[in-house]
Amino acid sequence: MMLSALSRRIVQNGNLCKVSGFQSPQKDFRSPLCYFKAKTRLLGNTCQNVRTTTLRRMAVAAGVAAEKGAVEVSQRSQRIVGYWFLGCTGMVGCMVSLGGITRLTESGLSITKWDLIKGMVPPLSQKAWEDEFSVYQEFPEYKYKNSDMTVEEFKFIWLMEYAHRMWGRAIGLVYALPASYFWYKGWFTKQTKPRVLILGGLLLIQGVYGWYMVKSGLEDDPESTTIPRVSHYRLATHLTLAFLFYTGLLWSGLTHLLNFHDIVQTKQLQKFKRLAFSTKGLVFLTAISGAFVAGLDAGLVYNSYPKFADRWIPTDLMALEPKWKNWFDNPTAVQFLHRLLGEVSFCTIAYMWYANRKMPMPPRTRMALNSLVIIICTQVGLGITALLMYVPTWCGALHQIGALTTLSSAVWLTHELRKVPKI
Repeated sequence: MMLSALSRRIVQNGNLCKVSGFQSPQKDFRSPLCYFKAKTRLLGNTCQNVRTTTLRRMAVAAGVAAEKGAVEVSQRSQRIVGYWFLGCTGMVGCMVSLGGITRLTESGLSITKWDLIKGMVPPLSQKAWEDEFSVYQEFPEYKYKNSDMTVEEFKFIWLMEYAHRMWGRAIGLVYALPASYFWYKGWFTKQTKPRVLILGGLLLIQGVYGWYMVKSGLEDDPESTTIPRVSHYRLATHLTLAFLFYTGLLWSGLTHLLNFHDIVQTKQLQKFKRLAFSTKGLVFLTAISGAFVAGLDAGLVYNSYPKFADRWIPTDLMALEPKWKNWFDNPTAVQFLHRLLGEVSFCTIAYMWYANRKMPMPPRTRMALNSLVIIICTQVGLGITALLMYVPTWCGALHQIGALTTLSSAVWLTHELRKVPKI
């Protein structure tokens, strides 16, 4: 077909043999030489055009494939980073729970020195255990509280604190090594890099501050009449740093893994958003007040509910001077404040759920809201149970885990709402 078209074009040109840019002197169109040259030139140009077009299409296809591959690699890397964030979140959650058990079993002062490398090796013989126990006997907790403790009993509290410290080292490795690799591979976005550095700084501060907290319970104060314990101020700060680190990891993990959905922008939704963020802050504050309760053993002063013994307001609520110190140093006032914050948190979450139960929202957002109200009910029940039972270890540990779970649900809910702009 191509040769037929070529023949017709030559015939139409008459004396001029001009085909695809080829021009020869005037010759009869029936000249075999003219016909052959014209046919050859047209065929060559056609092949060249086809080859050029084919190469261009191949280049475009290769570019599209490369771009598609880059997007796929980027999405895959972001999901890996997200799972890494959530893995670290889970480890920190276990660390907080283990720290609560360590506090409830009064094991935190059993290891009296801090060494990042040598501290990783536990006593491996009976003599090594006895040497470690003799070191412990020189400190206030043994002298004033555990003077009848045996080596076997000491092993239990020592191993509890050892597990707590080793888990902290494991978190450091699991965070630092993958973070360095991801940074090198370019898997962190511009928004993620500052967050990774801030969280790494929090982790480092948390480890150093943990030892600073323990030191407060190892200092011998001859004038003190109380049982040796760590400073409740330092304990609360230690827990605050842990919760900040935990919520930062959780938020980052959700950001990398969850797709945002469109929500109808209404005034009711904006009120819901403001209330959700306020509730998250309230839950966080309630959890931190629990650290003061733990540090002062304030859960053992009034073991009745809802009243304090037979009163709504305990008589020794403002026993210290100046008055503001009661909210930090008076066990009665600290328990009163923790109860109050817990009740306000419960009422706020219940109201938020009731007021927005019929509002249209994505299924995942509704799931977060329903989860929060269920968890806060469970948490309040655990708190009352722990109080009435004089805070047994198992119940106190569950109550602390419940606080972390409540905070996690509040973070999840606010994360679902964070893309809603102001109207």
